[in-house]
Amino acid sequence: MRLSVRMIATAVFAVFLMPAFNLCADEAAKPSTGAKDDKTADSSVASFADPSASLPAAPMPSASMGAAMPYSRGLDSYTPRAEVFLGYSYLRAVPTLAAGNRLAWLNGGSASVAFNVNRYLGLVGDFGGFNDTQLLLTGTGTNPSTVADSSGTVYTYLFGPRLSFRGHDRITPFAQALFGGMHASEVTLSSGCSGAGCTPLPVENSFAMTIGGGLDVKVHHHLAIRIIQAEYLMTRFENLTTGTAATQNDMRLSSGIVFRFGGNPAPPIPPPSPVTYACTVNPSSVFQGDTLAVSGTALNLDSAKTATYTWSVDGGTVSGTSNTASINTKNLVAGAYTVKGHVSEGDRPGENADCTASYVVKAIEPPTVSCIANPYNVISGASSTITATGISPENRPLTYSYNSTSGSVSGIGSTVTLSTAGAPVGSIAVTCNVVDDMGRTASGTTAVTVAAPVAAPKPLTSELCAIHFDRDVRRPDRVDNEGKACLDQIALNLQSNSDAQLAIVGNTAGQETGGNKLATKRAVNTKAYLVSGKGIDPNRIAGYTGSQDGKIVSTTLIPAGATFDATGDTPAR
Repeated sequence: MRLSVRMIATAVFAVFLMPAFNLCADEAAKPSTGAKDDKTADSSVASFADPSASLPAAPMPSASMGAAMPYSRGLDSYTPRAEVFLGYSYLRAVPTLAAGNRLAWLNGGSASVAFNVNRYLGLVGDFGGFNDTQLLLTGTGTNPSTVADSSGTVYTYLFGPRLSFRGHDRITPFAQALFGGMHASEVTLSSGCSGAGCTPLPVENSFAMTIGGGLDVKVHHHLAIRIIQAEYLMTRFENLTTGTAATQNDMRLSSGIVFRFGGNPAPPIPPPSPVTYACTVNPSSVFQGDTLAVSGTALNLDSAKTATYTWSVDGGTVSGTSNTASINTKNLVAGAYTVKGHVSEGDRPGENADCTASYVVKAIEPPTVSCIANPYNVISGASSTITATGISPENRPLTYSYNSTSGSVSGIGSTVTLSTAGAPVGSIAVTCNVVDDMGRTASGTTAVTVAAPVAAPKPLTSELCAIHFDRDVRRPDRVDNEGKACLDQIALNLQSNSDAQLAIVGNTAGQETGGNKLATKRAVNTKAYLVSGKGIDPNRIAGYTGSQDGKIVSTTLIPAGATFDATGDTPAR
C-alpha cells in the first residue's frame, strides 16, 4: 500500500509540476563475474527492455520545463467529440526486483481512444505494446545476478473514465483510472541458448489497473501534444518460485500526439457592449444653500483605457472631474433642477454615454418650538422642569433661551429648571425661545401656578405600656421582669425615633405609705433601666411624680414638635 501511494503521488507531481521532461533509464547494468547454467535461471527472473547496450538512466526533467506557457482563461470552449492518442510509452517496475514482477524495464508504444461525454467526462480505451530485449537473472547462493539478451512482448488493454479540466485555452490537464488486463508472451534467451532452460518466462495473463493523469497542449483545434502521461500501473502476475499471484507496482510514462475530432469550435468573441452611464443625487431634495452629492456609475468600460467625466447643471454650481461631483445651491431660488453627466473613453460608437438626475431646492422655513412645564402646579419655593422642543425643517442647529415673569430659570439647552423661591402666589409665565444658525427665531410659552404652602399638622404624643409595682410587696419600687419586658419595647421605640422624647410618671396607691417619695423612686428606677440597661440618652427621658391612684409608672412618647401635658405632675428629683 505504501508503494502504491508513493506511485500515485509521483504521477500527480509529474502531471501538474513537470509539463515536459526526457525519459531515460536510471540504473547501470552490473557486470557479470560468473556464468550460470540454465538450471539456476529458473529460480527467479525479471524482464526489462533496453534497446542499447547499457541499462537506462533515471528520468531527468527537460530544460524547457521552466518556460511559462501563456494561456487565456475561458477563451476557447471547444470540446472534441473524440480524441486519439499515439505515442511512446515506458514501463518501469517499482521496486525493480519485486517478487513475480516481469516488467523491470520495457519500451514500446501506446494508443488510446477517448469519447467525451461532455466538457469534463470521457470514456477511454487504451492499448499498448512493449518489447522485451534483456533479462535480469537472479539466483540463490553465491551466484551474482546476470544480464542476458532475450526477446518477448507485453500487451495491455485498459478501459475506464477520464476527467478533463478544460478551463484554459491551450492547456488541458486530465486524470483517469483504467482497468483491464495484460498479456505477456513467453520470453526466450537469444544468446546461443538451446534447450528448455532457454524460455525462463512463460506466457502469462494478468489483471492490470492504472491511475494517473496527463497534460495536453493544444496546437490546433484538431491537434495537441501530450507532454506527459504518468500513471501508477498495478499487475497480478504469479511468482514463478511459489506459484501464487501477487501484486506488482509499476509506473507507466507516455508522450505523443493527440488527434481531436468532432465538436464545435468556440464562437467568435462578440463585440464589446456599449458604455452605459447612470447617476444619482443625494439627497434629492434640499433647502437653499445646502450642498448635494452626485455620483455616476459607468458600465462596460475598457480597463485599458482612461475614462473622462464631465458634469453640468441648470441650477447652482457643480464641481468634480471624476464619477462623483457636488452641487452648491447657494443663492439658488426654490424649484426643480437637473444635473447631466457625461463619460467618454474614445470617439467610437459605444464609447460615450450620458446620464441625468433631478433635484429639488426648497425655500428656507423658520423653526418652531413648543414649551411644557412639569409639574405645572407647585408649592411656593418648589421647582418645575421646563422642556422646549424645537424643530428646524432644514435640520439647522438651534440655540435655546428662556425668560419668566417671576422666579428664576437656570440651565442651558432644551431642558431647564424654574425656581419659585421668592415668587408670589399665582401664575408664572415662562417663554421658550429658539434661534437657528441663519438667525431665524421662534417662541413658545407655558405657565406654572404657584400655591401657598400648607402647614403640616402638629405631632401628638402617644401613650406606651405601663410598668406595674404591685407584685413585689417587700420591694414596692423594684422593676420586675414583666416591667423590663415593657421597657425593652419602649427602648426599641426610642431607638427607631431618634428625635423623640419620653416622659415617665411615677404613682402610688392611696393605702401605700411613703407617698411622693415612693412614686419618685419608681420613676427613677424605671429611667435607670432604660439608661444603664438599654443605652438610652438620659437627656431624652423626663421623670415626673404624678397624682394617679395606683402602683404604676406610665410612659408617654413625645415626637419632635409635640408637647407633653404635665399638668398635675411634679418633676422627679
